[in-house]
Amino acid sequence: MLTKRLQDALRGTDSFIRWIPDLIAAKSKDLVLIDCKSRMTSRSTGRHAVERAAVHAHLQLVAWTRLPVYYVFDDLDVLAPHDVLIAGQEGPHSIAGSGAPYFLISGRIARRFDGLFGSGGSAAQWEIAS
Repeated sequence: MLTKRLQDALRGTDSFIRWIPDLIAAKSKDLVLIDCKSRMTSRSTGRHAVERAAVHAHLQLVAWTRLPVYYVFDDLDVLAPHDVLIAGQEGPHSIAGSGAPYFLISGRIARRFDGLFGSGGSAAQWEIAS
């Protein structure tokens, strides 16, 4: 767990280390990186928002580590950085939060969490660390 001082320092840097995903999960020899996206879905439009800098950093992380990165939203929709880059629309700069530019992507193209990671007993086979 990062201290508040470390979190603040990371927010102030343009280093890609700022975008390290929240979780790593393993099932047998399969590893995935998961970036949790809390409050990043519009209830009125059903679109998800992902900061553009995060998408660009995660595409490079995928290339470097050869591990998939997934965004998991509050409604358990799942998208990969490539999904967001290809199908997302550039949204305006946000007036809330950091004010950073972001991509908007329809929840209709997202995978479902249980379809990708399983549910019940099959989901319990994943070991997760943060």
